[in-house]
Amino acid sequence: MLVFAILPFLALSCAASLNRFARGSPAVYKPLDPRQAGPNYPAYTINQPIDHFPDNARYKPHTNATFKQRYFFDDTYYKPGGPVFLYIGGEVSGESRFDNLQTGIIQILMQQFNGLGVILENRYYGKSFPFENSNTDNLAYLTTEQTIADNAFFARHAVFPGVKGNLNAPKTPWILYGGSLAGAQTAFSLKTYGADTLYAGIAASGTIYATLAYPEWYNPIQKWAPGDCTSRINNIILNFDAIRVTKNATAISHFKSLFGLAALKDDRDFAQTIAFPLGGPLYYPTNTWQELNWYPPYGSNDFWDFCRNVSAIPGHGYEAAWTQLDNEMKAATGKDWTGLGGYTAYIKRVILPDCPAGTDLDSSACFGTQNKTYWEDITNDENRSYLYTTCVESGGYQTAQPQGPSLISRAIQIDYTQQWCGWAFAPGSGKYNSIPKTPDLSRWNKYGALNFSAERLAFIDGNQDVWLDLCYHSNKAPLRYSTDKHPEHLIATGGHHWDSYGIKNVAAEPQFIREAHDWEIRTVQRWLDAFPAWKPVKQGVTADEL
Repeated sequence: MLVFAILPFLALSCAASLNRFARGSPAVYKPLDPRQAGPNYPAYTINQPIDHFPDNARYKPHTNATFKQRYFFDDTYYKPGGPVFLYIGGEVSGESRFDNLQTGIIQILMQQFNGLGVILENRYYGKSFPFENSNTDNLAYLTTEQTIADNAFFARHAVFPGVKGNLNAPKTPWILYGGSLAGAQTAFSLKTYGADTLYAGIAASGTIYATLAYPEWYNPIQKWAPGDCTSRINNIILNFDAIRVTKNATAISHFKSLFGLAALKDDRDFAQTIAFPLGGPLYYPTNTWQELNWYPPYGSNDFWDFCRNVSAIPGHGYEAAWTQLDNEMKAATGKDWTGLGGYTAYIKRVILPDCPAGTDLDSSACFGTQNKTYWEDITNDENRSYLYTTCVESGGYQTAQPQGPSLISRAIQIDYTQQWCGWAFAPGSGKYNSIPKTPDLSRWNKYGALNFSAERLAFIDGNQDVWLDLCYHSNKAPLRYSTDKHPEHLIATGGHHWDSYGIKNVAAEPQFIREAHDWEIRTVQRWLDAFPAWKPVKQGVTADEL
């Protein structure tokens, strides 16, 4: 199957290619000097327990074994007595986060507070796999509570070669940062281990709320993208769904052929493929609305290019052949198909070339998802890890809106994603472990969901983020008011954890990003001022005791 896992909870620059799934008071602020790009960092490992919960029946049979969990650190700015800033790796390799030590938020905080920055690679990602393969039994230890227990264990036992002194928590203030999935893990870590080990944290675009269907993913596109673009897509999809519900095989096949996708047998695979420029569900090969970013290395114009194709005006960028196609479809159906020619041309020119020449478009190597054998592959792979978490705990299946305008076809429903769960982790594939019929969202939401609260935990989100409604500032949440005890910040016009990025020329950063960074500096300053009075308890609570 295609291509890039959305690494949903993450804004990545996704080059199109066919791969498997993608202290002092008053505070005195140091000027943020032009940032120097740092070197590549050597990988260190800690012997991390595979099972932190030997008394929890969920993990029977228990193991006392450990695995090599990788971490990377930067002590460029560190001075004795400084804090440790822990960047939670999330759903990618540790190396993928190096920018954040070099010019991003961790570098900013390290420089400001003479701290040490460290990236901890999540279990089952990068090269931090506990087992030789990811069969259903071996994935049993990939849960939120095991992952956040790693963070606390690491803070208590980490060693930083070449750095003098013991920097372990709780004697040294450990301040976590995570974006997206890692933002949720940051919040969950503070909720669980903030009393005894982890001092503070910033959750950026943290997806703290789990729901099964998530059609709201497309709401920011409907609201903020060019209206002539979205209105044309809405209408084209409405017309396609009208054809689809008639079950007129000839008409459906003809419509698929306009995109060069007549070979796709499953209407849902077709609907997903023409949705790739928008994003999802779960997989897509091009940059989308989620990948829009102020930060040049991660920014992309792919979405704007797509919209220009769809919304161009005849005689002004909209090619004559496209207009002819629109008119032919209108004559045949009696409905308006404005923009269809540009839409089909974009799919043919940008999406279809991702499929290797001579390969069946309906195969797993291209745009087909219906090959069960493909999903049964137990090779250690980050995308399989991410899918497992989605199927077991977090959900968030991207679906069409149940009513009203929709940017994707209503062929895309919960069952489309759920079938992949059933094939990848089939009943009986594990001797001891099995996945629920649908994600057990209580495992995620028990930490607080949209009523989340923890001391010394800051939330920062972007109001144009496709994941916003799973975050602290969700439109479904109460109106948020920031306090020093519970700080929060919503970046106007902001996207998915945009605050995590920085550039060498600080003055060239957008004002709203500089303000977000300054807010984070002030927030951390207040925390560090209060650290001497903090009295950690001797033992933390387990997630099951929340």
